[in-house]
Amino acid sequence: MLRPQDGPTRERRSLGGLWSFRLDAEGVGRAEGWWRSQLAGAVDIPVPASYNDIFPDTTVRDHVGDVWYQTQVWVPARWAGERTVLRFDAATHRATAWVNDVEVARHEGGYTPFEADVTAHLLPGAENRVTVVVNNELTWESIPPGRVEERADGRRVQHYFHDFFNYAGLHRPVWLYTTPPVHITDITVTTTGLKDTTGLVAYRVESTAQADEHVVRVSLRDASGIEVRAATGAVGTLRIEDVHPWAPGDGYLYELEATLWSTSGELVDSYRQSVGVRTVEVRGKEFLINGASFYFRGFGKHEDAAVRGRAHDDILMVHDFALLEWTGANSIRTSHYPYAEEVLDYADRQGVVVIDETAAVGLNLNIAGGVFGSGRKASTFSPDTVGESTLRTHLQAVRELVARDKNHPSVVLWSIANEPDNVQPEARDYFAPLAAEARRLDPSRPVAYVNALMGKPDECVVTDLFDVVLLNRYYGWYFGPDDLAAAETGLEAELRQWAARDKPIVITEYGADAYPGLRSVVPSPWTEEYQTELLDVYHRVFDRVDAVVGEQVWNFADFATAPGVFRVDGNKKGVFTRERRPKGAAFSLRARWRKADFDSMD
Repeated sequence: MLRPQDGPTRERRSLGGLWSFRLDAEGVGRAEGWWRSQLAGAVDIPVPASYNDIFPDTTVRDHVGDVWYQTQVWVPARWAGERTVLRFDAATHRATAWVNDVEVARHEGGYTPFEADVTAHLLPGAENRVTVVVNNELTWESIPPGRVEERADGRRVQHYFHDFFNYAGLHRPVWLYTTPPVHITDITVTTTGLKDTTGLVAYRVESTAQADEHVVRVSLRDASGIEVRAATGAVGTLRIEDVHPWAPGDGYLYELEATLWSTSGELVDSYRQSVGVRTVEVRGKEFLINGASFYFRGFGKHEDAAVRGRAHDDILMVHDFALLEWTGANSIRTSHYPYAEEVLDYADRQGVVVIDETAAVGLNLNIAGGVFGSGRKASTFSPDTVGESTLRTHLQAVRELVARDKNHPSVVLWSIANEPDNVQPEARDYFAPLAAEARRLDPSRPVAYVNALMGKPDECVVTDLFDVVLLNRYYGWYFGPDDLAAAETGLEAELRQWAARDKPIVITEYGADAYPGLRSVVPSPWTEEYQTELLDVYHRVFDRVDAVVGEQVWNFADFATAPGVFRVDGNKKGVFTRERRPKGAAFSLRARWRKADFDSMD
């Protein structure tokens, strides 16, 4: 699915701004046809934004069910005769949309885009009504999963199995855009070779055109706009001499312009696609980018900020990337869902490496029991919990992730789930088709999942399905808090077991909560000193185990979670506060990671 862009044959219009908004606590809006007229009793709400924290009202924050958005859109008269598309970059977790009185789209999944051709339903040169109902309920059929409890007092309470707040709404931009009736529908670019000073880039251009009536041409330009290669045909390979590769820390991008021409020589459609020339490979215990060993340094993050919730914000994005550079980080994981496409665009340009993850978090009913010691084992995989319906939704989530992000050079690894149950025998039947589908869709990148602490090497039944071992480990925090000596011993012993699998290991989560400003001469849990010392313990172990090829601290910044006594104003494992103020650990990481940059230049 191509993103909206302006060009010689296309035009886009952002629908961001203030929309009308109404809760549907009784769930009657669909039956009563609220989309057919102006929303009664509505208030203004910004789009994009999560709706939960906009108003000082727990009824809004904790709402479970449908909410309605509506706006009026003036469509230019010049759009008559053009194909017009309504696009939502994300609606969490599912949505139905109408233009005027006509339903035009339905979508399941809260973090990937969907769109509809609305040419037949819009009135050019007039005002048009756009309405969307967004539903935030999590069930055993959704990704991520959850369950809704119907209380005796009439309240509906959402229970979910992930440790971050269930923000919902229109988190990302909404667009109207045009294309010609005959148009380019998709572009795929893949680096098929990179040797010495030559790069090979395969491309495929898909369109609605008839092959005998139209011609596809492509032109590849370097960063200064000079054409370096050109070709004719919808499928081909471009050979680039004196290539400037995309590399970590060097986000060099070419631009491929695909054009569609009539046989009479008229331009029909045009689309521009950024291209980074780079290769990714797993070889034994090494992770290679452009044939060179790469070591991940960075963070798991969240799209999370005060008031905005999970809304995309260019200001915060640029600031976060500046802080990544300040620490010496070279990578992030999109924990635990696909991030806004603007984030990946920026990572491409900044040369920041990305582990791209689906929203499959919470597929494990034994995490709480394993961490807090109930000892009872629950059946994660069953017809009543994670079953065939969940798998269908999960497969679609993988398809939409790859379709959206396949052309980003920053994305080097697909993560298809975070901390699922990987020890029950049924886990293999569940994850085998997911790994296979990811590889079928994109053979150019390795595939992995993130392993929780209860899935040790001799217990995990799915490791061999994947290319890289991604581990979340909390020795010295959830397991053996305040005993860093035991944490160091236990961590190293387990990592050496994993190293025997002959796969590269990336530690995708490690860390400890630290309440900002809580200090102690003798480090103890929740102090900034303990957070720093725990990270230092892990780093000593990583440096002793050759199979470890990456460290991503949990978390970049403090973030919101469901309210409760276990979390004090959210998760405090960030090395920055939610407002992006550094804790002591941030300076420790900066010293370690920036030294690594200098050492690599020796």
